Amino acid sequence: MGEFTDKAKGAVKEVVGEAKQQSNDPRTRADGRRLEAEGKADKVKGAVKGALGDRI
Repeated sequence: MGEFTDKAKGAVKEVVGEAKQQSNDPRTRADGRRLEAEGKADKVKGAVKGALGDRI
């Protein structure tokens, strides 16, 4: 179940990050880039958990 949770969290973070990058405020744009990167990392983490299955 952790696989799907991580992938879902990653997808949400990416969407929020992309939205924040549309802001005129440089700090908000930077936060958006950070969130998008975290989202991508969470999705990779979920994919790894899925590939390893019950072995972890």
